[in-house]
Amino acid sequence: MRTRVLSRRRRGPLCRRSDVVEAWTAVAVAVLVCLTVPPAGVLTARWAYEDARTAANEQRADRHRVRAEVLERPSTAHAPAGSESERRHASRATVRWTDPDQGARTAPARVPARVRPGEAVHVWLDSRGRQVPPPVDDASVWQYGVGMGTLAGGATAAALLLAHRGVRRVALRRRLDEWERDWARTGPRWTRRGV
Repeated sequence: MRTRVLSRRRRGPLCRRSDVVEAWTAVAVAVLVCLTVPPAGVLTARWAYEDARTAANEQRADRHRVRAEVLERPSTAHAPAGSESERRHASRATVRWTDPDQGARTAPARVPARVRPGEAVHVWLDSRGRQVPPPVDDASVWQYGVGMGTLAGGATAAALLLAHRGVRRVALRRRLDEWERDWARTGPRWTRRGV
């Protein structure tokens, strides 16, 4: 039906101007979705990936991993034994490591919950010697870029589809008004014939 509406201008008395506007709007939205969503997604993904990769490279340059010895039993106030969070660095304990410039150093650090005093753990430190989380890995950088690109493409498509929905609502309201005016003109003639 839309191809008929688009191919012939005001084909008959039932084809309203609002029908033509709605049909052309649908075509315009389809073209805009095809032309804007992929570039918006790709450009945003590329920007987000480059930004995240720069941040990850800065972290890698600033952070280094050291082998440290656990000096005390870690605090066990976090998770029950055998849980997923236990395998993560969820507990804190004092650890000691040797810094080439400053000699032996100690500091509280996140360690596995079941580590014992005297065991070795790996701790990430920044250039000032403070404990920090490990630098962001390449998989996280890719995930961030793809996620941001998908979000940008989806937001662009959603904006276009919402605009199309608004045009359809206005066209429907206009169409109903046109039908009401036409019925007000022709309705009395029909009701007189039936009497």
